[in-house]
Amino acid sequence: MMRIAIGNDHTAVDMREAVSAHLKERGFEVVEVGSFSRESSNYPEFGEKVARTVVSGEADLGIAICGTGVGISIACNKVKGIRAVCCSEPYSARMSRQHNNSNVLCFGARVIGVELAKMIVDEWLDAQFLGGRHQTRIDMIAEIENKG
Repeated sequence: MMRIAIGNDHTAVDMREAVSAHLKERGFEVVEVGSFSRESSNYPEFGEKVARTVVSGEADLGIAICGTGVGISIACNKVKGIRAVCCSEPYSARMSRQHNNSNVLCFGARVIGVELAKMIVDEWLDAQFLGGRHQTRIDMIAEIENKG
């Protein structure tokens, strides 16, 4: 069973709960890393938790949610081995998996609604990495990352 790590800041507690329920309905195991509180919190903390859960192998993929999705995606991308993408529509989510082999999906609870979030998640999870010329580009990204 595929495991999905999911985390959020205070702005996205309701969104995380809805997306987590959707994932469970689809048969995924969900690893929730917080925040579970609506009190002000810092998105980098939860972006890092999602990313480290993925790179450790505790989860296969991750979903990280903040107000816009931008800040938390930047935080996720600071963890070596993470290819986080911020998406507000399904096409980019699908393409990020097919071409970029993204392993963390990010979006904003203040930008999109729950139903659109579910559509984005479904497109992302149902897409498969195409490899080939795209793997060459992923390798190039890893080389940049390894330069430090």
